[in-house]
Amino acid sequence: MRIVAIEEHFGKPELIGRIDRSLIAARGWPRPDQLPPVYADYARGLGDVGEGRLAAMDASGIAFQVLSAAGPGADLLTGAEGIALAADYNTALHQIMRQHPARFGGFAHLPMASPEAAADELERAVVELGFCGAMVNGVINGLFLDDPSFEPLLDRAETLNCPIYLHPAPPPEPVRKAYYDGLPGYSGPLLALGGWGWHYETALHVIRLVLSGTLDRHPKLKLIVGHMGEGLPVMLGRLDDVMGVATAEYLQRSVSQTILDQVWITTSGFATLPPFMAALMTFGADRIIFSTDYPFSPIPSQVEFLKSLPVSPEDLQKIAYRNVEALLKIDARVGGPVGGSL
Repeated sequence: MRIVAIEEHFGKPELIGRIDRSLIAARGWPRPDQLPPVYADYARGLGDVGEGRLAAMDASGIAFQVLSAAGPGADLLTGAEGIALAADYNTALHQIMRQHPARFGGFAHLPMASPEAAADELERAVVELGFCGAMVNGVINGLFLDDPSFEPLLDRAETLNCPIYLHPAPPPEPVRKAYYDGLPGYSGPLLALGGWGWHYETALHVIRLVLSGTLDRHPKLKLIVGHMGEGLPVMLGRLDDVMGVATAEYLQRSVSQTILDQVWITTSGFATLPPFMAALMTFGADRIIFSTDYPFSPIPSQVEFLKSLPVSPEDLQKIAYRNVEALLKIDARVGGPVGGSL
């Protein structure tokens, strides 16, 4: 069975090194000494976009990965610095894709502090470089994508018919201090990140895009969220129950219907059945996409979980590759995006 994975990260230390460490710390990205030692292995995995990664993919039967830049990134820089860093990241990823066109695709890295430039970089990445869409890491200077300043980017993504992958990032400093400080050892930073906090901030990001009317204004905009839906599957009914009276006056659809119309979810980093069943029962097999969250989750256990899912062979194929190849317009014969230039 063909397997395609789309939340698969890479990093370029020389590019991250162009960001002042004080900006990285202020955004909440932990220092190495604030995280367990295993994170050093993750950092090494981010830098491997050659034979080691390909061997790991081959060992578990993954045919194709869509790569995206792990944070911190260009969103921390304003003006020309951020624009140049995003462009250099995308050029570097394009070179990786050219070396292995049947194995790697890409999500664009964008200078989110400059929304007009982010829209232009998205178009360059999709039209000229053959990327599949873009990944946005968390809030930008405390703002979610429902802020009017991001309308140019949302317009461009809708016009290009390419999805935006909403990926987590550290919560803003006031949230971190109020919710996650004061815990022993590594607990605070990990709870703020992958243990809890950034999943539910990403869910909030999607909900704000609904409640603000942004998705009604952009009905063809496609969003992807990872980590088995970032908690959204278990909250759809509750959102309708609580928000229905308030939103009926100005939204065209219910909260849950808007999300189900415009959001796809991936399995990245989750390999237990209860959250999958919630995702399956709400989003359905047509909206679930396999991912591993490499290198932050081990590929073998993620693939084993995929193959063990209690679904029909047809639905398993949808989750493993058919859904994503349709959404990202990936040509299964050659690996790269249909119509893209590699």
